[in-house]
Amino acid sequence: MEHQTKQKLNRETGGHNTRLPIKIIQFGGGNFMRGFTDYIIDKMNKEAGFNAGIVNVQPTPNGSVHKLESQDNLYTLFTRGIKKGELIDEKQIISAIQKSVNPYTGYDEFLALAREEELEFIFSNTTETGIAYDEAETSFQGPHRNFPAKLTVLLYERFSYFNGAADKGVRIIPCELIEDNAFALRDIIIRYARLWNLDEEFVQWILQYNYFHNTLVDRIVPGYPKDDAPSYEDRLDYGDPMMVVSEAFLLFVIQDAGNLNDHIPFHKINEQILVVDDIRPYRLRKVRILNGGHTLMLAPAVLAGQGTVKEAMDHPFTGRFLNDAVFNEINPTLGPDENDLKEFAEEVFDRFRNPFIKHHLASIALYFVSKFKVRVLPSLLQYVEINNRLPLNLTFSLACLIRFYQGSFGDKSLPLNDEEAIIIRFREIWANEEYPAVAELALSEKSFWDTDLTRVEGLKEAVAKALYEIDHHDMETAYKNFIQSYS
Repeated sequence: MEHQTKQKLNRETGGHNTRLPIKIIQFGGGNFMRGFTDYIIDKMNKEAGFNAGIVNVQPTPNGSVHKLESQDNLYTLFTRGIKKGELIDEKQIISAIQKSVNPYTGYDEFLALAREEELEFIFSNTTETGIAYDEAETSFQGPHRNFPAKLTVLLYERFSYFNGAADKGVRIIPCELIEDNAFALRDIIIRYARLWNLDEEFVQWILQYNYFHNTLVDRIVPGYPKDDAPSYEDRLDYGDPMMVVSEAFLLFVIQDAGNLNDHIPFHKINEQILVVDDIRPYRLRKVRILNGGHTLMLAPAVLAGQGTVKEAMDHPFTGRFLNDAVFNEINPTLGPDENDLKEFAEEVFDRFRNPFIKHHLASIALYFVSKFKVRVLPSLLQYVEINNRLPLNLTFSLACLIRFYQGSFGDKSLPLNDEEAIIIRFREIWANEEYPAVAELALSEKSFWDTDLTRVEGLKEAVAKALYEIDHHDMETAYKNFIQSYS
């Protein structure tokens, strides 16, 4: 059969010739933005009449906006995973991006974006290090490498062109994974304005007529499927080297300011997009349930011989162990919204079972002690405070972590990937042959936990018991024996 080269995706072949007014500028057009923000805007355009075009601004000198431009800023999004127990496997062409701009080679074109009459929103995802102040950016003259510096110049251009008009302020919605991301960005903008001696009226315009929305974002977007590209290409009748793969789950929590829902129709599409007064409870449940779930099952699953998150979820022992830990020990510490917490946890478990994403347990082991301290230990301590007894699943998980840091189990090495001082200290702790001594030394090590855990009544004895069982039985039997000893 003669091989035929497919025509590259473009607006004519894709049937997406309608041009949209520029209402959005986004800094960062990588995998996450294309599988998250651009997907949301595209869906609101098609289902809620939002009629909003996006300009994609390249955030770094080595970016690749030219690749999107070469196919008219169109790309295919494959959405694959499990949602509410059902298998999702969909594809669509995303057409919301109207133009991509490289400010390093087209600075005047970048500045011209500030003069767009209908511009109303700025989204960004420049990684966690993107929202930072760079002391080297001493000059107002661009192009700047630093994202907040670029944004400050763009906003000043808008302020100047429209003479500080109140209705020309914008809504800034950053998606970087740092706490209070919008407030942090706002403060850096003001700092640059002061550094560059910009008009005080500009500073007041920023503070009074621009809205900064803190956010929490959550979606796994692996991006281009390089390991399995031919199987995706076979599903397309055009060429698309910019295609993106995303999981089905999506969570976008946005802190309200200035009646956001009156300006953007998030509520008109069937996605988990929440505009709320306070995002902190949502951040807490994500850290405790999603991130905490990964962390608490890591050591039990690895010690039981499993290699991926999905394998752990599918295994009768570790799957049930995680379920019991989350529903019976973590969720009850997070407040009275039982149904919301249950629904969120079930969605998390669906994500963990995603057959299209291979999440290796070894990758979660990076800085394992620190992750456990932040993600799991608060649930353990809060459970004890509320119930005056130990949460047995979380306690067993803690014991498995301590056993994990011995470095080997049976005839296999374990994927230790932590600070050298932590690994060395655990090596010293495991030089002891008695489990009670190991438990006491590990739990009392404040450099691990920022507190002395031997002060938690019964925890030292429980961990020592669990360590004994882990070393003398297979993992499932060890767990059963440990639980039965407290029945």
